[in-house]
Amino acid sequence: MAEYNVDLDRIEEAVAHRATVYPRTAVSDLFEGIVEFFGKYSSFIWVVLMLLIVGNVLLRYVLGTNFVALEELQWHLFAIGFMLALSYCIVHDDHVRVDVVAENLSWRKRAVIELLGISLFFLPFCGFVLTYAWPFVERAYQIGEVSAAPGGLPARWLIKSVILFAFGLMILAAIARLIRVLSFLSGWPRPRPDKSAD
Repeated sequence: MAEYNVDLDRIEEAVAHRATVYPRTAVSDLFEGIVEFFGKYSSFIWVVLMLLIVGNVLLRYVLGTNFVALEELQWHLFAIGFMLALSYCIVHDDHVRVDVVAENLSWRKRAVIELLGISLFFLPFCGFVLTYAWPFVERAYQIGEVSAAPGGLPARWLIKSVILFAFGLMILAAIARLIRVLSFLSGWPRPRPDKSAD
């Protein structure tokens, strides 16, 4: 088998977006703090989900039984964890990007692309989702929607309302990034002192 000399630090440097290049502001810190709070504490969902999956497997293969409500709860917890993690990824700049072109551009040009991408594509997309999700959730609440499966979970509107909450958090994360990019490009809003030494 051939050996490859791979410099992981160099690769990471080449693809890193370095959100820290964009200065922090008071408002961006507030919005990112809200997203950070829900991102950190919702990460426990994955532990609960793992235990639930193991429990369901044991029920099925050891005791020969299963509960529809527990299987549905797995799907719901996965959806909640995934949707809440999206805004956390935006704040930490860990979301998927294609940087074939951008990696050769200056930080100022990258910031302009970021500004245009957020304001012309991402925020309108989030608004579009919220516009169509609201009646979807409202209707589920009004009719007291429950699972169609016998023995399934009640209050289906609860899981559907996570769509509204998750996209609200994504909007906060996107606005925080937009503010940081504006601060980088124009100096407004005024950047906070660099606390990278913390």
